Amino acid sequence: MVILMKLSVQEGLLPGKTLEEKFAFAERLGFDGVELRGRGIEDRLKEIKDALSVVKIKVSTICSGYRGDLLGSSKEERELAMKDIISRLKIASELGAVGVIVVPTFGKPKLPDLSPLFSSIEELEKKLLIAELKELGKYANDYEAYILLEPLNRYETHFLRTVDQAIEICNEVNMTYVKMMADFFHMNIEEVSIPESLRKAANYLRHIHLADSNRWLPGYGHTDFKTAFQVLKEIGYKYYMALECYAPEPREQSLKKCINFLKGLM
Repeated sequence: MVILMKLSVQEGLLPGKTLEEKFAFAERLGFDGVELRGRGIEDRLKEIKDALSVVKIKVSTICSGYRGDLLGSSKEERELAMKDIISRLKIASELGAVGVIVVPTFGKPKLPDLSPLFSSIEELEKKLLIAELKELGKYANDYEAYILLEPLNRYETHFLRTVDQAIEICNEVNMTYVKMMADFFHMNIEEVSIPESLRKAANYLRHIHLADSNRWLPGYGHTDFKTAFQVLKEIGYKYYMALECYAPEPREQSLKKCINFLKGLM
């Protein structure tokens, strides 16, 4: 059976003083890719390209790290977020990454209540986000790098918390490179069934974050990865799955254990 799924790991989980050491470590352990933090990535571009030149491992994705807020209260905040996202889409294209992870907003609403013009703040936020994504989607199409909408959980955001909500936004935006990702930790809190949510999102999924129920490495909590991975195989998921979680020490040993666990399911 051909394994379509690819394993990635966030750079912060990898030991090493330099990016080259981190990439080499990830490759030695058997990862297919590394997910880079988006904050300050413009200033690290040469370092990243130099590190990639001596390994076979790829950059899977760029994780957020942009300034501003797509649903911020001021036009300046929103424009700054869009500017930074566009910059990261360009970098993702240069590095051959799948795309950029985008969280519309963290925490509570920042926009004013404009009822009765809008029935709720979330209705206003949704319309604003769709308009922004249609604009950003033009750049994503040009760069052939995905905007990866990430639903979070109720403790981290009031907006975009479920797979259904992300699918609805993707459908309304209706652009090739505006899709979504799924995070097992957030889904463990918000979804009725992780496997069924993955099945429902089959045509929209372009990235996955892996973490167990306690946000430790997969295999260290009670999430049913076996059933979820069976669904991913059934829907032919072929993109990266990146570890975004905590890893107990000794780090190398726990990561090896996790890789063996996940590849056994793949």
